[in-house]
Amino acid sequence: MAMTKAEMERHRAEYLRYAALAGSAVEEGAYREAVERAVSSWDYVDGMIQYERKYGGVESVHVESIEIALTYAPLLFDSQSLDKLDAILKNQRRIVKNASGDVAGNALKARSLMREAHALWHYLDAHPECLIEDLCNSLGGEQVRWRSIGETWARMGVVRHTPEGSSYRLALYTRLNDVVLGKCPECGVTGKAPKEKLVEERHCPRCREKVIFVLLAKAPRTQT
Repeated sequence: MAMTKAEMERHRAEYLRYAALAGSAVEEGAYREAVERAVSSWDYVDGMIQYERKYGGVESVHVESIEIALTYAPLLFDSQSLDKLDAILKNQRRIVKNASGDVAGNALKARSLMREAHALWHYLDAHPECLIEDLCNSLGGEQVRWRSIGETWARMGVVRHTPEGSSYRLALYTRLNDVVLGKCPECGVTGKAPKEKLVEERHCPRCREKVIFVLLAKAPRTQT
């Protein structure tokens, strides 16, 4: 879509604002919020790219917010964000053509990563602790891949990642059948359910939207 310079500038400013919020959320360890902020920036990526190419003299534009989503959304089992990215890349070919790196290829890899993360999560729930080497024998794949998922989850506070000799031992902090509190990101309703049911897409009992519930450490405060 052709834009005026003023429109491009506005889109660039909005993109940078949301991308900065996403980056700050990563630094604070609020990974789901980081993905949400990153996704919010995508409405402005096309205009930002047009500006950078036309007025910034940049041929290949770095889109940090897409990288953030592709890094963390698969490990949060956030298929909605990946679906939205797929739709944007399909409809806005300028992003695929002019963004640095292989954005389309990396989006496909993120789908594969999410499948592997699901397999690892369920394995760890059935096996309280395991060595990285055990995963290759039980789940297949490459050790470096499981190690990468484990290290990222450790930074996210999902697993314990303990050195043991030349390897690492992984263990979930919480079990999938533990009952936890979750909140619908669409309507805000809260409720308790086994964690296994809240980390995958399901229909909210109130608004009926298909969502991934936000896990809460404690009940939200009520207004008095």
